[in-house]
Amino acid sequence: MSYFILILLGSIWGASYLFIKVGGESVTPITLVALRTTLAGIALFITLMLRRENLPPRRAPIWKWYLVLGFLNSVIPYTLITWGETRVSSGLAAILVGAMPIFTVILAHYMTHDEKFTPRKVVGIGAGFVGVVILFLPDVLEAATANIFGGLAVVAAAVSYALATIYARRHLKGSSPVMNSFGQMLTASAIMIPASLLIEHPWTLTPTFPSLASIVTLAVMGTAFAYLLYFWLIAHVGATRTSLVTYISPVIAVILGAVVLNEHLQWTTLVGLVLIIAGVGLVTNLRLGQGSKGEAFASATAKSTQ
Repeated sequence: MSYFILILLGSIWGASYLFIKVGGESVTPITLVALRTTLAGIALFITLMLRRENLPPRRAPIWKWYLVLGFLNSVIPYTLITWGETRVSSGLAAILVGAMPIFTVILAHYMTHDEKFTPRKVVGIGAGFVGVVILFLPDVLEAATANIFGGLAVVAAAVSYALATIYARRHLKGSSPVMNSFGQMLTASAIMIPASLLIEHPWTLTPTFPSLASIVTLAVMGTAFAYLLYFWLIAHVGATRTSLVTYISPVIAVILGAVVLNEHLQWTTLVGLVLIIAGVGLVTNLRLGQGSKGEAFASATAKSTQ
């Protein structure tokens, strides 16, 4: 049962890039993210009510961190990925986001006291960066500037996820996982709704049914429901095995992009995917005998891949 849930979660998070691509065909990026965070927040709020969890007091310090993490873990990466996918394939976007654990290790070396570079991690970082460079190679050779900027936006989203991972480990340890997800979605939607109204004037859009259906599916399945699956896995099989989803989601995204959207698979895509996955495996040092620190890192790694 646990392996089925693991594959299901990886498939949902991998399919999220397909939904973003389709949703972005007729809905502008900021509006799409506003809809995604709002709908996901509503779904998570219903979950909290069913679980009979109370919201933190209005003046509780944790709301400050929900705001920070809502910005780093939702507003910035969701917007950059959505915008980036208007210029690059959904499969490429998923692979680039999959490099997030590598950026986490680099940032953690300078921002924490217990996650320093080791020879194994350095090799993993090198493999990951070579993979990223190879992914950009076709666009560089063809001087496809728009594609390059789209890819760089997705890389920046991965860096934002990495920062969120470090802050979450530092400030949300011991808090309710569902509450943490709701708090971040609430603060993110509070930022994105006004931004959408002021910048993109969503009432002027003419969204298609496939786009709207994709956004609703992305919010409810790819965000809210996926988090619930993630928490179930953490509770039943541990963070280390759950972090295997890091390897599943980009592969699923590449397959769906090729089959559903007819995205062209180049040799650079496959080589870059293999190198990044290998790099992630080296920097996270995944093995079933990991201790608590490894569990914490693996948990954070899996959590920000969607």
